[in-house]
Amino acid sequence: MSSRRAAWPLVAVFTAGYLASYLLPTIVGRLSVHLGLTPAQAGLVGSALLLSSASAGFTLAGRVERYGSRTPARVGLVLAAVGYGSAALAGSVPLVVLSVMVGGFGSGAATAVAAAGIAAQRDPHRTSSLGLLTVSATAGALYLTIPHLGGGHRLPFAAIALAALLVWPATTRLNGPTAPEESASRITGRLPHRRSGLVLAGGMLVWSMAQNALWGVSSRIGVVQAGLTEVTVGAVFAAALGAGLLGVMGAGVLGARVGRAVPIGLGTVVIAGSIVVSSSARDLGSFATGEILWNTVYPVVLSYLIGLAASLDVRGRWAVLAGSASSMGVACGPLLGSVLSEEAGYPAMGLILGAATLLVAAPVTAVALHTGGRPLVPGSVRRRGGAPAALLAATTGSLSGAVPKLGSPEQAVTELRVRRRRLVRSAIRTAGPDGGPGQSNAYASTSDR
Repeated sequence: MSSRRAAWPLVAVFTAGYLASYLLPTIVGRLSVHLGLTPAQAGLVGSALLLSSASAGFTLAGRVERYGSRTPARVGLVLAAVGYGSAALAGSVPLVVLSVMVGGFGSGAATAVAAAGIAAQRDPHRTSSLGLLTVSATAGALYLTIPHLGGGHRLPFAAIALAALLVWPATTRLNGPTAPEESASRITGRLPHRRSGLVLAGGMLVWSMAQNALWGVSSRIGVVQAGLTEVTVGAVFAAALGAGLLGVMGAGVLGARVGRAVPIGLGTVVIAGSIVVSSSARDLGSFATGEILWNTVYPVVLSYLIGLAASLDVRGRWAVLAGSASSMGVACGPLLGSVLSEEAGYPAMGLILGAATLLVAAPVTAVALHTGGRPLVPGSVRRRGGAPAALLAATTGSLSGAVPKLGSPEQAVTELRVRRRRLVRSAIRTAGPDGGPGQSNAYASTSDR
């Protein structure tokens, strides 16, 4: 199956895995209202869901290639459907907590499979942007409909379970387990770019924690501090997610033209400011401005962060690990937001979260600058501007899918065809500065005819 054909099943699985975190404000708000939980307790339930999701990502990191994408994706979707479906039917807090942890593990497994598959795509950033576009559209439609249907805490969970069931048929297009002889020939060993990967994972943890600390209490900010109804807050969220669709589409069109450092660094600064505006809102105008601006830029930066993690390891290990670290930050977010808002108030909470977001912008942007032109596999060379330019196509035993294909938007390759090996050796010799062997700075792909 070509990478183009394989993209849409990954996008579908990505949507099912990410949907729970996108619906977190309404989940936390409805748990607080309809199950009699305090805001901190409701935030703790949301954190338990997302922490379970993160644990699934760490469990599957580096193992998706061995098991294949199809089986882990199906297991994850089943667990999500069963877990969230049980949470929708449960009426007691302990059963809801247990059910959401099962569903969260399923969401995390689906997300890990999607992250590993996206990293192997010819253009990871474009695929991740499409996934964020789809999940934003789905969540926006739910925010428009759920407030009008009632149903207490049951309806959001039922919607996530239904989404997992609807995505199930797409798993038939995912690849199965790798054959033992094929698996033995694949590149193994330590994770590449460990320092950059660890800095990125730690930065994404803090970055996501700050985002979800606000997202987890945004519904209460709108209702309690700004004096809005649940229907109005839902409409604002839908509009914000709609603006996020435009942002993601813009990021997909922009692609790698300006690199990753500028969107990540500048976008994070804008996000920090919008967090402060949203958390201090006391009317519809300021609340809508902060939420819409924030949700417009947030998925754009996230898509570049996912693409950056994918670029560090073609096998997708850093994509899964950084994504799981991000999920841990997302998991801690609702509890952190609830505690900060109760102890310091919403405006002070926004200042703290905005400052944390600004602090993490520097190291994450530095990783984007440092690794923007780093080759993905040994034997690659860089052109000016940093993107990998060519690979020695004649290398044997290379990782399947690692060699860029002709026509790739980020990895243009010029193939030189000659008739004799002797001519190739001569061409390589003269490419060096002294015309001697071992001095070459260009590679040629040959086909003897």
